[in-house]
Amino acid sequence: MAVENSGASRRRMYVRMVLRSLSRRRSRVVIALLAIAIGATTLTGLISIYTDIPRQMGRELRSYGANLVVIPDGKPVIDANVLPALDAAVGDGDGDLVGRAAYRYETVTINSQPVSAAGTDLDDVRAVRPYWQVSGAWPQAGEILVGRDVADQLGLATGESVTLAWSAGKKQGSDSDSTDEFTVSGVLDTGGSEDALVILERAGLEGLTGEVGAIDVVEYSVATSADQMSAIVTRITESTPGVAASPVKRLARSETTVLATLSSLLLLVTVIVLALTMITVATTMMAVVAERRAEIGLRKALGAENRSIIGEFLGEGMALGALGGLAGGIAGLGFAQVVSLNVFSRGIATDWTLVPIAVLASVAVTAVACIVPVRRAAYIEPAIVLRGE
Repeated sequence: MAVENSGASRRRMYVRMVLRSLSRRRSRVVIALLAIAIGATTLTGLISIYTDIPRQMGRELRSYGANLVVIPDGKPVIDANVLPALDAAVGDGDGDLVGRAAYRYETVTINSQPVSAAGTDLDDVRAVRPYWQVSGAWPQAGEILVGRDVADQLGLATGESVTLAWSAGKKQGSDSDSTDEFTVSGVLDTGGSEDALVILERAGLEGLTGEVGAIDVVEYSVATSADQMSAIVTRITESTPGVAASPVKRLARSETTVLATLSSLLLLVTVIVLALTMITVATTMMAVVAERRAEIGLRKALGAENRSIIGEFLGEGMALGALGGLAGGIAGLGFAQVVSLNVFSRGIATDWTLVPIAVLASVAVTAVACIVPVRRAAYIEPAIVLRGE
C-alpha cells in the first residue's frame, strides 16, 4: 500500500511540475498550441474531405453527362420491361445512382423535312444531362423541344405549332403517314449532337408511331469508382440478356484523373502542414530548453537523472499535443463542413472518430518534435552551466 501511495504521489508531482512549467511560459505555450491546433484542424478537415471526395466529386462530375450506356445486343431494340432489372443491377450497392434516361429514336418529318426525333422521359433527362440549356420551357404533354440546328434550319420558334409526320409504310407496308400536332416549348442549345434533334416525351412519340415499349438506348449517370463501374457492367451483362453495357471511357478516365489529383494534393498539403507544426513545436521547445539551462544544470548537480528531465520535457510536449489536437480535431470537423458547403454546395457526415485520431497524431508529432530539444537538455553539463559559461 505504501508503494502504491508513493507511486501515486510521484505521478501527481510529475503532473504538477509539467503544468507549472507550462503556466510559467504562457506566450511560448500559446504559440505552440496554436501551431498544433492548426495542424490538427487541417489534418482532421482534410481527412474528412478526403474520405468524402469520391461521393462529392462523383456527383459534381455527373453534370458532364451519363457515364454508362446500355444498348441492344442481338436484338433491334431493348424491351422497356427490362428497365427495372437494369436499375436494380446498376444501383445494387456499387454506386450512387444520379439518374437514368431511356431513349427511343425515330425519323419524322416537319414541313417535309426529315428530322431525328428522340422520345424520352424529360424529368429523367434533366437528372442525367443537367448541362442542357433550354431557351423557353421544358416540354409537357403535347409539346416538343427543338434543337438549335433544327430551329435555325426550319425557322421554328418557341410557341409555334408544328406537325410531326411519321411514315408508317417503312414498318407496316403502308404508304400512309401518321401525323400529330405539337407546340414548340423551347429551343435546346448544347453545342453537341442534341442540337439536331426534336425531343419529346416517349409517350408522345409512341402515340405517333404506334410502337410501345421499344427503347434504343439507356443512359445512366452513376457516381462510382472505376472498379465499381466494371462490377456494374458485369452484373448487367450476366443478369439481363439481350443488352450490352459499356462505360463512357472518356468520362471514366477524367473522373479517375481528377480524383487521383485531388487525393494527391490533399496528401501533400497534410504532410506540409504536419511538417510545419513539427518545426514550430521543435523551435518552441528549443527556446524553452535554452531558457531553462541554469535550472536543468542545478537539478542535475543536485542528483536529478537524465530520465526525469527527459520525462518532464516530453510530458510538456505531449500535453501540448493532446490539448492542441483536441481543439484542432473539433475545429477540423467544422472546417470540413465549411469547405464542403462552399465547394460542393452540400454537407458531409460528421465523423467524431477523427477527433481521437487527431489527438494521437498531434501527440506523436509533438513527441517527434521534442527529440532534439530533449537530447540537448539531457546533455547539459552542470559544471559548465553553474560557472555561467
